[in-house]
Amino acid sequence: MSDAENRNAPENRAFALPAGYDGLAEARRLLRSTRAGALGTLDSDGAPFTSLVNVATDVDGSPLLLMSQLSAHTRHLAADARASLLLAEVGKGDPLAHPRLTLTGRATRLEEPERTEARRRFLARHPKSALYADFGDFSFWRLVPDRGHLNGGFAKAAAYERADLLIPVAPGLLAAEESALAHLNADHSEALALYATKLCGAPHMRWRASGLDPEGLDLAAGDLTARLVFPCRVESANSLRACLVELAESARKA
Repeated sequence: MSDAENRNAPENRAFALPAGYDGLAEARRLLRSTRAGALGTLDSDGAPFTSLVNVATDVDGSPLLLMSQLSAHTRHLAADARASLLLAEVGKGDPLAHPRLTLTGRATRLEEPERTEARRRFLARHPKSALYADFGDFSFWRLVPDRGHLNGGFAKAAAYERADLLIPVAPGLLAAEESALAHLNADHSEALALYATKLCGAPHMRWRASGLDPEGLDLAAGDLTARLVFPCRVESANSLRACLVELAESARKA
């Protein structure tokens, strides 16, 4: 039994999934590719408060947020770290027919050196945020999920724990991420377009690499995102290079 099948087994979830539907893969895709979400916090009276925030992800998949101290939700989190984040895919037709993931956990304000890394990853996903990211009242936060609830559309639901949703970090790959992304965007725009259109089913646009982790490559083009899932876990720059060459050949054949 595969890891995904094991995590979807009846003893590990409280909901039913159709045969052949990989709920964990769907949850991780939403986590990595959704650019904005509904953030739920608690005010000083304990009342729920929901607002809209831009979202990026840390290398392990934890959501990253950039927030102003002037915002109510930032003050709420400073007093009570508990939070919920809804990541939903939008499209034509009934909104409830599209997949969404609800995360619950605790948010932490990041200080150096974690802030610098979070800033780099966040601005790679949201370049326009560079206009205000360094203002004195803005700060970066990480939401560490305790659990997630997937609703993949009608008759598709599953519950997952942190260990299911987040992935172990590969130090070798982490050290090479920034240079690898710069190299891909500078010299391999054709390959990025092939990954997006042929392997991810995305439209023809000017795609760039915005994030990298052991399980996949995040792609962005304007307001669109795509997630290229690797066929196997990548641990180093050498294994990344071999994997991307193999995927480029597959995309050309497709």
